[in-house]
Amino acid sequence: MQRIVGLVCVLWLPVSALAGTRCLMVSSYHPEYPWSHGEEAGVRATLGDACDLRVFYMDTKRHRDERSKKRAAVRARRLIETWKPDVLIAADDNAVKYLVAPYYKDGPLPVVFCGVNWSAAPYGLPTSHVTGMVEIAPVAALLKAAATISGGRRALYLGADTLSERKNLRWSRRVAGRMNIELESHLVATREAWLSAFAAAQDQGYDFLVIGSRAGIDGWDERLVARAVRRLGRVLSVTVHEWMMPVAMLGMTKIPEEQGEWAAEVALEILNGHSPSEYPVLSNRQWDLWQNPRLLSAAGIRLPASLENKAKRVHRVD
Repeated sequence: MQRIVGLVCVLWLPVSALAGTRCLMVSSYHPEYPWSHGEEAGVRATLGDACDLRVFYMDTKRHRDERSKKRAAVRARRLIETWKPDVLIAADDNAVKYLVAPYYKDGPLPVVFCGVNWSAAPYGLPTSHVTGMVEIAPVAALLKAAATISGGRRALYLGADTLSERKNLRWSRRVAGRMNIELESHLVATREAWLSAFAAAQDQGYDFLVIGSRAGIDGWDERLVARAVRRLGRVLSVTVHEWMMPVAMLGMTKIPEEQGEWAAEVALEILNGHSPSEYPVLSNRQWDLWQNPRLLSAAGIRLPASLENKAKRVHRVD
């Protein structure tokens, strides 16, 4: 029988029943990365003292080559073999691709993943030993709003040249295609290349820009980039990443804590004797709406009242 875990349904679990258990979280990235920080915060808040929690960071946003990713997965596997956790929480695509899929897809260690972009099917998941929550961005709603505000359907996707961003781009193009929106792309590796692409896009006939994640872009300086964007930006810019709001005008953003909380809840259920197969893979259900008044004002763009009155305002960074 499949079971669906809500955000509070495991609070009844007696901590004493879980005494001596070990939970390992393997994060694809590093603790300073905002998304990873939010996921971990959700895991910690939900687990509390119910198990002994360790977190291993693969650091694959800053070390993006294949050799580094595989080495990080081997180190994580060694920790699993020596520390012997009772359940593994794997956060984001690289932990799943390089650790879970090759080594634990078929057990015996139960695994709960979170933050996997769009679908876990490319990794052969779920299985009887692995379940999780996929990360779905509100791309359709965002593109619809951007097309309405800008009055056009030609857009550019500007993001980092990383596994996650390439995956985000593929799915965004699928959604855009169904909406008759032409979505071109420019994925970059450095801050200088990002700024160059952003500046050029202002004069290339795009109706709006879709701002992907900065994670994986070398030399990123939020204050410097935000000042440049305010000076240069005339074309509507939108994003699904809260941490990109300093350089975007409108955001419909995912909430990382939701991913961590759900993964931890299922981990607690597993520690209480249930199987991962009892819990279907779900997608996130929570969003935030953001606006950047300084960038909108500088570009002379006004959001519809239905968005402007509801959207949170981004804080200044420069």
